[in-house]
Amino acid sequence: MLVERFRWWHIEEILPLEEDLFGPEKWSAAMFWNELAQRHFYRVAVDEPGGPVLGYAGLSVVDRHESWVQNIAVRRDAQRRGIGRLLLDDLLAEAARRGVRKTLLEVAVDNAPAQKLYASYDFEPVGIRRGYYQPSNTDALVMMRDA
Repeated sequence: MLVERFRWWHIEEILPLEEDLFGPEKWSAAMFWNELAQRHFYRVAVDEPGGPVLGYAGLSVVDRHESWVQNIAVRRDAQRRGIGRLLLDDLLAEAARRGVRKTLLEVAVDNAPAQKLYASYDFEPVGIRRGYYQPSNTDALVMMRDA
């Protein structure tokens, strides 16, 4: 398993993954283009160099005090293989490399597997964003981890 830089040509490949995993709450191509234009740190997981994308993740570094995990997604047929953990390791290593003091994320309140993963990395709940995910109106649990 390899983690590589997320490039513009990955966008079209991950849009079906977004649709499958997130349905009407999926990110659009424009949202990913914006993330890359803002120079946020994005990675893809592949089995071999240049291979099909198995998962992807992104990190927005605000400053040395704060970063945000933007997203982590793994294809359904590739889940339970440690890919989400591999991607999260990579994001947190980048935050550490940049000297970030705390990393935050939002996760759906009904996504227990993701919450369990984040808790294993010492992320702790710090708040709720009511109706954050649209159009389902699902609440988001805000979690934070100190460096």
